[in-house]
Amino acid sequence: MRNTTIEIRPIAGALGAELHGVNLAEDLTAETVAEIRQALLDHLVIFFRDQDLPPDRFSAFAKRVGTPVEYPFVKGIEGFPEIIAVAKMEHEKVNFGGIWHSDTTYLQQPPMGSMLVAREVPLYGGDTLFANQYLAYETLSPGMKRFLDGATGVSTSAKADVSRTREDRIKSDGTEAARQPLSAEHPAVRTHPETGKRALYVNIAHTARFADMTEEESAPILNYLFQHQTRPEFTCRFRWQPGSVAFWDNRCAQHNPINDYHGYRRIMHRITLAGDTPR
Repeated sequence: MRNTTIEIRPIAGALGAELHGVNLAEDLTAETVAEIRQALLDHLVIFFRDQDLPPDRFSAFAKRVGTPVEYPFVKGIEGFPEIIAVAKMEHEKVNFGGIWHSDTTYLQQPPMGSMLVAREVPLYGGDTLFANQYLAYETLSPGMKRFLDGATGVSTSAKADVSRTREDRIKSDGTEAARQPLSAEHPAVRTHPETGKRALYVNIAHTARFADMTEEESAPILNYLFQHQTRPEFTCRFRWQPGSVAFWDNRCAQHNPINDYHGYRRIMHRITLAGDTPR
């Protein structure tokens, strides 16, 4: 594998591309890093196959494309506090983060991106879906856009459905702060700081209501948006293999790991990259 020429193969019409011809374990040139970052901006989520990335090389790659930060609820693996295990064991029924979401929007500065490397996957199942939130915003009616352009979403880490998807990992690897709910307010539509494009920025896992509105008042609009923003034509689907890597842009894409492999083990390592305050 060489770092001089990257082949980019889109996997769906809405978003997503596989990048071939790059070995992420090597010391990448500045030009290669710039190519990878541009591919992320162009395709929202990018994938790499057959990567040999032990934790030290995974961390080194993450530091070339962003600034790793610790996940607030789960401790990192030994020696690498910025890398958490995203795991579902054979006896478990609920998978980590198994709901449509953009990562940790309940933080004042949600992450720019996240990256996941597959360590152990089931023979079948355990795919991840991704959804383009530029398209989700662009296809709304003018009236809905006018409402959302002035709206603020309230995100919380305590919504019941998503709290349930963290329980197993908190029991085994939880931090001291794991039981403390976090909340933040962000624009319902954010402007991407690098592309300048506008993206719908609410999600069913974390957005509880609009600011200055009750949950009951907010629910009809939010429920519509939650269904709209994950329409099939806005999505792509990725099938994991050991050594596969996904790198997605949390500012304009959502993801949903599918929980269809009961009785099998799935173990991934994840790094989250620091972001900015949504505008």
